[in-house]
Amino acid sequence: MYDIKKETLLNKNKAIERTVSNAYDELRSFRTWLKWLCVDQSNAFSACLSWLVFILLAVIVPCLSHFLLARDDSDAAHSRPYDNVVQLSLSSVAALSFVCLSQFVKKYGLRRFLFLDKLCDESETVRRGYTEQLNSSLKILFIFVLPCFAVECAYKIWWYSSGGTRIPFLGNAIVSDTVACILELSSWLYRTVVFFLVCILFRLICYLQILRLQDFAQVFHVDSDVESVLREHLRIRRHLRIISHRYRSFILWALMFVTASQFTSLLMTTRSTADLHIYKSGELALCSVSLLAGLMILLRSATRITHKAQSVTCLAAKWHVCATIDSFDSTEADTPITRATSDHIFPVCSEGSSDADDVGDEEDELDNTKFVHAYAYSTISFQKRQALVTYFENNRAGVTIYGFMLDRSSIHTIFGIELSLVLWLLGKTIGIS
Repeated sequence: MYDIKKETLLNKNKAIERTVSNAYDELRSFRTWLKWLCVDQSNAFSACLSWLVFILLAVIVPCLSHFLLARDDSDAAHSRPYDNVVQLSLSSVAALSFVCLSQFVKKYGLRRFLFLDKLCDESETVRRGYTEQLNSSLKILFIFVLPCFAVECAYKIWWYSSGGTRIPFLGNAIVSDTVACILELSSWLYRTVVFFLVCILFRLICYLQILRLQDFAQVFHVDSDVESVLREHLRIRRHLRIISHRYRSFILWALMFVTASQFTSLLMTTRSTADLHIYKSGELALCSVSLLAGLMILLRSATRITHKAQSVTCLAAKWHVCATIDSFDSTEADTPITRATSDHIFPVCSEGSSDADDVGDEEDELDNTKFVHAYAYSTISFQKRQALVTYFENNRAGVTIYGFMLDRSSIHTIFGIELSLVLWLLGKTIGIS
């Protein structure tokens, strides 16, 4: 008995050591990217450098750019009337993202924040899927950022090369314009990347919970007892509450900042004196697209994980029905039953029929139309199965913001409120009734 316990403990320690090693290897590449992005705060020197770069690129450079370059007395072709909205919007969301990311890393550490310390308790499928998503997360980041950055580069190069400014603070106008252009582009890239980085990390954490929910759904396809199912679901709900508690302030403030930025942009562009030339309002449109893309990453990730968590309720109810039907069929197998012929009314189709092909990717893998074969579940009592389904129905899991569930209904509510405010603003400015 002692040897069995000792062997079990050694195997668990090996699994933990293997997970820590893999996590270290993965995070080594991840930390390298964080250092290049100047947001790494693993030690005192990195923290000081990170704050110095943030103050320089998110505060000083935008202020100098706005007050020295985007002047009202410049020529009409190179004026930047919407520069104040662009600079303030990007700096606001960058400051919010940087402060939240600093608190996350300082309070929890990068491994704990990304739930890598919990991977030793997960299945191999979950660990492999999360590792692949972790390695590709920064690629997804630059997929969103680089196209916008290319457009921003084209605009800045045109603005400086066509004589947008002539401030020879380095003794040479060309050198001065080159340095100013590089600083502005670096500031724009830094602020956008910091905002998208926090959004991508939230998406990464949500993806882990989706993998866990998909793995959890397999308990309804094997011989499982109600207690183990309940314990695993309680663990998933606890992790979802942790994610909600950590990110609720960031999501709420990001929604407020982006909304304020969009309404300010709308108010300025609907004025009678507004000049909507592409060279003047293009930067404002690019800023709006970037902020909305980051916000959509947050809302879509939260909505998706909430939908997956609630799909478990449908799967549990279907599991309960199939088990109940199977138990009745097994008890009444000895009694001959005369069944009415109803093939013409309800024709029986195989699961591999063309209906499954028509659904495509729209059907959720946790809540599909296929029956759950319940041959092994008839031993679980009806009362236990009913209690488990009732628990799922009354304990909805998902990402919340101060008790407000982020699901599809909440997204529709947010969209309705935003649309109402937009129509009200348009009615006050250009007379839409």
